[in-house]
Amino acid sequence: MLAVYRKEINAFFASLIGYVVIGVFLIVTGLFLFVFPETSLLNYGYASLGPFFTLAPNVLLFLIPAICMRALAEERQTGAIELLVTRPLTDWQIILGKFLACVTLVVIALLPTILYYYSVYQLGEPVGNIDTGGTIGSYIGLLFLSMAFVAIGLFASALTTNQVVSFLLALALCFWCYFGFDYLASLPVFYGNGDRLISSLGMQEHFQSLGRGLIDTRDVVYFLSVTGLFLLLTVLSLARRKW
Repeated sequence: MLAVYRKEINAFFASLIGYVVIGVFLIVTGLFLFVFPETSLLNYGYASLGPFFTLAPNVLLFLIPAICMRALAEERQTGAIELLVTRPLTDWQIILGKFLACVTLVVIALLPTILYYYSVYQLGEPVGNIDTGGTIGSYIGLLFLSMAFVAIGLFASALTTNQVVSFLLALALCFWCYFGFDYLASLPVFYGNGDRLISSLGMQEHFQSLGRGLIDTRDVVYFLSVTGLFLLLTVLSLARRKW
């Protein structure tokens, strides 16, 4: 598994993929949070990273499928996957190695945003007037959300040999899992009749819950379950070659 992990990390930074992902994420969030006046933290009125944690999932919704689209689709297209499986590796080790590499890249992209927290911390009146607990909870929520998006991206990549199709499929699945259940729950037919249950099936509900600063085990179990489910589906999809 570590060999696959190192191979993927080296592939990210040996090409422009890793640098482009990190650069795009930081540039987009930086522009919205400090340059564009309509969304600038400087005009927000009080010290909070709320706009960042509202924006970040939307950016990751596009970036993570772009990271994962080549993970398995390219190797299946070129036949490299057949060489990989001849190694003394199980399907789970291959998938987990790629999963951890993609998550690591997302974490590296998130680390510089700690400067956003430091800036808001210093600009608060008085200094330090920021909900640190809520901020930590939101970062943990972003990590769990990213893990779930990566698992979905790998599953989409395992279904096809076309990277564009993989990207679009992963984008659609991530969008549905994050926004879809809330849209479904808002339909008049479900209002007051199961709307809370339907909404709780979506990622946005649990991400916002973690952002309140209280780490609820139900939210953690939810994200781990979604991540594990899609990783299992990825392994089963990869195992189709044996059937």
